[in-house]
Amino acid sequence: WCTRLAALSSRICRAKPLAAAFVVLALPATAIAYATDQHTGRGAAIADSTAVLNAKVNDTIADIVADWDKGHDELAIVDAFYRELGGKHWVDRLERWAMKSPDVERLEVGRYESIFSDQPLYAARVAKLFGTGPTIRVNEQLIGSDKIGHFISQGRKYYKRYLRYGSEEEAAEQSAFTERAIFGQLSNGIYSNADLVANYEGHRFFRSLFEDDIIPGRPAILRWENDGWVVQRDFDWADHVNEYWDEALNVNHYDSGLYKHMHETFVAMCPQYWERPDLYTIVNEEALREKYAHLQLRDTSELRLDSLCPVQAFLEGDTSKFVTPAGKSSPDVPASP
Repeated sequence: WCTRLAALSSRICRAKPLAAAFVVLALPATAIAYATDQHTGRGAAIADSTAVLNAKVNDTIADIVADWDKGHDELAIVDAFYRELGGKHWVDRLERWAMKSPDVERLEVGRYESIFSDQPLYAARVAKLFGTGPTIRVNEQLIGSDKIGHFISQGRKYYKRYLRYGSEEEAAEQSAFTERAIFGQLSNGIYSNADLVANYEGHRFFRSLFEDDIIPGRPAILRWENDGWVVQRDFDWADHVNEYWDEALNVNHYDSGLYKHMHETFVAMCPQYWERPDLYTIVNEEALREKYAHLQLRDTSELRLDSLCPVQAFLEGDTSKFVTPAGKSSPDVPASP
């Protein structure tokens, strides 16, 4: 199946975007990835959901351990967690819960309001047809709700590949392939760097169930003792979620049919950037680049508004743009292109 998928993806990705759009329309919904939008409504005040999501994960781990009767089988623990909060279908259980629960505040961007709304169907494909998924706040970062599914389901696959190959780099290759193929660029013209980061962090979570120091300085979540599992510390989404989960900061790579349109859309957003440049900056980005260097992230820094908008102002000869209103500037924002 994987070989056939690879061949199909290769042929379609070389085809014109319109041809790819028709193929995508023929795919089952379970094989299509939905897009998210952390640009639109970025300044909205939505509550952070780290605590409630932590509780869901920690309660699940505790319930699994309390009823455990399968011996010292680490993969069985991973699979049990997946069955409870992951899922074989398009949207994972925890992801779906976050999309519906009144305990999770969400930023819902309408189909006709998102960054994809003005793009032609042949270019935007799924994002144009079905709109975008909601955005939530976790560890003070804006992330698409889809990242929860990437963390659990794709993270589990990444972890199992890591066990097979003994190498995070080799495991990352298949993760990048899925983003190039039906679960990413093929279905919507988007290669999501943030998806790849969430996949990898899910792998780190599954390792941290059993290994010390996966989260630096912290023991494994579980310990095998007296023929049973013991929970020795809580899980925390804050150990995994960072700026690179945010698609306005870790910007998507867009294929040739979509790039021009997205560039124009982002240029049109520059007025909102100049109002709140602090919303588009990353503290200590070099550390994130180093941490994720093996994931085959694609450099799209030219599309991030803190790079794009100063360059655009320079090209337009509007140097007044480099003086932002008092109280609204950030010391991390470049003063010139």
